[in-house]
Amino acid sequence: MKTSDFYFDLPQELIAQDPLEDRSSSRLLVLDRESGKTQHRVFRDIIEYLNPGDCLVVNNTKVIPARLYGSKIGTDAKIEVLLLKRRENNVWETLVKPGKKCRVGARISFGEGLLIGEVIDVVDEGNRLIRFEYEGIFEEILDKLGQMPLPPYIHHQLKDKNRYQTVYAKHDGSAAAPTAGLHFTPELLEEIKKKGVHIAHVTLHVGLGTFRPVKVEDVTDHHMHSEFYIVEPEQAELINRVKKEGGKIVAVGTTSCRTLESATDENGILKAGSGWTDIFIYPGYPFKMIDRLITNFHLPESTLMMLVSALAGKDKIMAAYEEAVKERYRFFSFGDAMFIM
Repeated sequence: MKTSDFYFDLPQELIAQDPLEDRSSSRLLVLDRESGKTQHRVFRDIIEYLNPGDCLVVNNTKVIPARLYGSKIGTDAKIEVLLLKRRENNVWETLVKPGKKCRVGARISFGEGLLIGEVIDVVDEGNRLIRFEYEGIFEEILDKLGQMPLPPYIHHQLKDKNRYQTVYAKHDGSAAAPTAGLHFTPELLEEIKKKGVHIAHVTLHVGLGTFRPVKVEDVTDHHMHSEFYIVEPEQAELINRVKKEGGKIVAVGTTSCRTLESATDENGILKAGSGWTDIFIYPGYPFKMIDRLITNFHLPESTLMMLVSALAGKDKIMAAYEEAVKERYRFFSFGDAMFIM
C-alpha cells in the first residue's frame, strides 16, 4: 500500500481560513460505507442519524496557547517556541525556530522576563527540552503571552481564541484542536441528549505530529507520533454498556477514534486508564469499538486519510472526496464535516 494511493487534488481556495459564525451551520457530507452513497446536509442535521441508545464519544482536550515569541538573552535574537509535550511540571518538549540559535544552555525571555526558558537538552528530531522559570501559575502566564498554534495551512489571524476550542474543551494539553468537535454547539448537544443519545468523554492531547506528512513510500514503514490519552472508569463503563446493548458507538473525530481503539482489548472491552498511544490505523485494520465516525476533510496522503479509508474503504473515501471537491466543500480544520455511517 503506497502513500500516493491516498493523494487527491485539492484547489487551494477550498482550504477554509476562518471558522463560520455559527458552528453547526457547516455542511455535512454523509457517506454510507456499505453502499458508498452520499447525501449533502447541514451539520445540525447530524441528530437525524443518531438513535436513542447510541453513544457519541467526544474528546474533551483543550488547546493551550502553545506558540510563544521571545528573544535570546544576550543577543536579543528573535526566537519562536512551540510547546509540544509537558515532560515534568516546568519542563516541556518544544519545537524551536531558529534551532541553531538555541543550543543547550541558551536562555530565552518572553513577555519582558515574565517567563524565562532555558534549553536543557536536544531530543528526537531536534526538538528542545526547555525548563521554564516564572512566578505564579504557568497556565495564566501562557494565556497572557501565548498564541493559538494554528495549523500551517491557515494563514489568517484568529480573532477569537475560543473558535479553535470545542464547546466542551476541559483538560489543558493539546497543541492542535480535535476539529470534528468544533461543529457542535451547546444547544445541539442538548437536543442530542434529549433524543436519548448518550454523550461520553475521553481525553487525547493532540500533538503537532497530526500534521506531520508521511514521507515514506510504503505506508507500513511510517512511524506514528505518540499522544497521551485518558479514559475515566465511568466513561468506559457507559461506552461498554451501550456497545453491549447494541447501540452505535459514534466517535467524534479521529482523536476519539484512536483513543477508543487504543484502549479497547481484543475482546472488544474498553479499559479505563491512561497512557501513550502511537496507534496507526490504515486499511486492513479491524475496528474493535467504533461503529461510526464524524470527521472533517483531511490532507492528501495523511495518516488521517488512511484512518478514514480503513473505516469506509479507500475507493469509497476517494470517491466521496472527489464529490466534496466538486461540490465546493470547505476543507481541513475550519472546514465542513463528514459522517461515515
